[in-house]
Amino acid sequence: MSTTTHSPRSTASTAPTSSTQPTRDRAARRASIGIGIVLVAQLMLVLDATVVNVALPHIATDLGFTPAGLSWVLNAYTLAFGGLLLLGGRLGDVLGRLRTFEIGLAVFTVASFLGGLATTPGWLIAARTLQGVGAAFAAPGVLALVTTSAPDEAARNRGLALFTAVSSAGASIGLLLGGVLTDFVSWHWTLFVNVPIGAVVLVLARRFVTETPRVRGRFDVVGAITATLGSVAVVNGFISAPDHGWTSPLTLGSFAVGLALLALFVRTEGRVANPLLPLGLVRARSRAGALVLMALVVGAQFSTFFLVTQYLQLVLGFSPVATGAAFLPLSLAIFATSRVSARLVAKVGPRALMLVGTIGLTASFVWLSGISESSTYAAHLLGALVLNGVSAALVFMPVTVVVLGGVDRAQAGTVSGLLQTAQQLGGAVGLAAIVSVYASQAEPGRFVPGVEPAFLTSATFTLVALVVAAVVLRPRKGREPEPSRETVAVATADGAEAA
Repeated sequence: MSTTTHSPRSTASTAPTSSTQPTRDRAARRASIGIGIVLVAQLMLVLDATVVNVALPHIATDLGFTPAGLSWVLNAYTLAFGGLLLLGGRLGDVLGRLRTFEIGLAVFTVASFLGGLATTPGWLIAARTLQGVGAAFAAPGVLALVTTSAPDEAARNRGLALFTAVSSAGASIGLLLGGVLTDFVSWHWTLFVNVPIGAVVLVLARRFVTETPRVRGRFDVVGAITATLGSVAVVNGFISAPDHGWTSPLTLGSFAVGLALLALFVRTEGRVANPLLPLGLVRARSRAGALVLMALVVGAQFSTFFLVTQYLQLVLGFSPVATGAAFLPLSLAIFATSRVSARLVAKVGPRALMLVGTIGLTASFVWLSGISESSTYAAHLLGALVLNGVSAALVFMPVTVVVLGGVDRAQAGTVSGLLQTAQQLGGAVGLAAIVSVYASQAEPGRFVPGVEPAFLTSATFTLVALVVAAVVLRPRKGREPEPSRETVAVATADGAEAA
């Protein structure tokens, strides 16, 4: 009886489902491929943050960089990326995320090819700057395209998990890949490697990734120009000081122009209708303090890679491949600690983790300041690098929670971009200051003499960050908010990029 009454109903209800299933499967397959394509681009952008580091000694020898000038290989990219990141996010809103992503990726790919052909310092720096411009346009759309391409919540969560994994693993892969390419081919291939990856993504993206809706609005071009050029001028002042002196017209003029442009940027943002940086977002004491803390910590972290990479090769005689492998304990420490930091934030609050993390970072830099020409990797560097990685991971997650806390959903993208901007520009200015200290103490033919004051400068940066965490970032009343999946993804990506 139940068979005769329910059987027709069952057939009627399942027929439409079975007829639409192939369509749904095709849509899901297309979405999965689209997410994979976008994540390949994300991997390339993360790789570029570390793949060149291992090649720095070879680049310096081949192209004739000075100790301070070599930092421009990193800072040219970082300044353009950080200075134009908010503009890139705004372009994605107005033009469409996919279109802006494609434009940025095309610029990045062409710049990588030109950089691989470089034969002079100026040529390489110009190409690295253009890479930064392309990355600033491409990067803001990656996470948005991953989430909007997903057909349902489960696929969206898988996409976020993959985004986190790619961002975390990319830093370590970049170090190893940079070592392999430099050792067995040439440092030029640390840039050429981006060309085939970028070309494949550009060919496939439009076929499998859906464009996002556009919003009407104007671009804050004046804000983008003043922020970028102001940061460049300040960094140039730090880098010029060792060669020309702190009181030279070039050094003082660079600082004066930079500060004037940054002041003009702040004034512009308070007057234009569509500012890159809505000033109301940084008026909250906790958010502003967290952004300053992030800038200080990343600025100190940049010195670790810049100085230790050269120390391992020039003093300890490591090959580029061995140098890349030597950084794996630091990257793995960040990755492993990031797995539990979200739960720790929920239990003890972000401020406690930031205090512990900045204390650990300061200790690691003091430890590294003691390395000498007779030091060994196992006895004098390994422990410091592991401590550095664990401590950095304890900082990145709670900073992200504080910065994104209490933000309207409509402004979450802007605030996330602001966090990345603080990271990039803080890293550039911090590296310039620390390298300036190193170069002022350097001796021709010897690498070690400037290392101690340079790492102690890094320790000073993180001590200031500790003061910010202790004084500015007051604990919130009540239970601290638990970070969302998006926040976890961004925080883990920040950790990978900083590494």
